[in-house]
Amino acid sequence: MRAWLIISAFAAIEAFSPTFGPKLVQNSKLDALAMPVDKKKAVKDISTVFDNNQKWIDSKLAEDPQFFEALGSGHYPQYLWIGCSDARVPANEIMGEDAGSVFVVRNVANMVTGTDFNAMSAIQYAVGVLEVPHIIVCGHYDCGGVRASRENLDHAPPLENWLRSIRDVYRLHNGELDAIKDPEERHRRLVELNVIEQCINLFKTGVVQRKRVETYQNPDYAMTQPRIHAVVFDPATGKLKPLDVNFNDYIDELHDIYDLYKVDPDSKEAVKKRKQEEAIKAKARSMAEEGVRPHAPTKFRGDGENKGWWARLRGK
Repeated sequence: MRAWLIISAFAAIEAFSPTFGPKLVQNSKLDALAMPVDKKKAVKDISTVFDNNQKWIDSKLAEDPQFFEALGSGHYPQYLWIGCSDARVPANEIMGEDAGSVFVVRNVANMVTGTDFNAMSAIQYAVGVLEVPHIIVCGHYDCGGVRASRENLDHAPPLENWLRSIRDVYRLHNGELDAIKDPEERHRRLVELNVIEQCINLFKTGVVQRKRVETYQNPDYAMTQPRIHAVVFDPATGKLKPLDVNFNDYIDELHDIYDLYKVDPDSKEAVKKRKQEEAIKAKARSMAEEGVRPHAPTKFRGDGENKGWWARLRGK
C-alpha cells in the first residue's frame, strides 16, 4: 500500500510540476517557437548596445540639435501599437516613426485578452490618459505563436494557456480556414483573422467604448476616437498591409451583448458627428487619389488646459 502511494505521488508530481511537466516535441517543423538560429551569429557582446546607442544619439543631434529636448518635454504619442513580440516587427522602424510617436504593447501573437493585466493597463493608460487617436493591432505572417497554436501538442503553462486564445480564433472561423487547402495560405489567413478578433476585443473594452462615446458627442473632436486599425506585416517584403474589414458589421452584431455605453443615433450631436465624419472621409479619399497621405485630425489641448494630475501623467 505504501509503495502504491509513493508511485501515485510521483506520478502526480510528474504530471503537474513545471520541472517535469509534459514532454514537448522539439523537432516538429511546425514548432515555430524553436526557430533555427546560428548561435555564433546570434551572440553579441553587450557593449555593442551602448556603442550603438551613442551612435544613435550623435545621428539624432546631427539631424536636430533640439531632438532630445523635445523628447524629454512630454509624452504625446499618436498611436497605440499592439504587436507581436517577434524581433522582426519593430513598431517605430517599420512605420517610419520616430521616438515619442508610438506607445507600444507587445506579446506573443499580438493578443488582446481581458485577463492580461499588462495589456489592459497599457490600453487604459493610452486611451484614457494619453488620448491616442489611433490603435493599430499588427500581426505578421510566419508568426511563431500562431503556428504553435496549430500544433496538437501541450506546450505547458503558461504558454499553453496563451495559445488557447488563438485556437479559439480558429474555432470561430473553422469553416473558412478548413476550406483553405494550402497549409501556408491557411496560416496566413489565421494570422489575419486573429488580428481582426483582437481588434474586436478592443471594441469590447470599457475604456475604448467610453472614449469613443465621449469623442462622438464632443464637437471638439473631428472624428470618433480612438480609431482601430487591423494591419498585417510581411517580414519577407517589409510591407504593412491594412486588412479590408468593416468593423461596423461586427459591432452591429455584438452590441447587445458587449455595449457598456449607449448613444442615441438620432440625437442632434450624433447626426452632426456623422456628417462631419462623412466629410472627412470624402476629403481623405480625394487626398489619396491625389497621392497625398491623409492624417486623421485630433484634438490638441492648449497649455492652459494641461494642468493637474492628468496632465502630470501625460508628461507635463
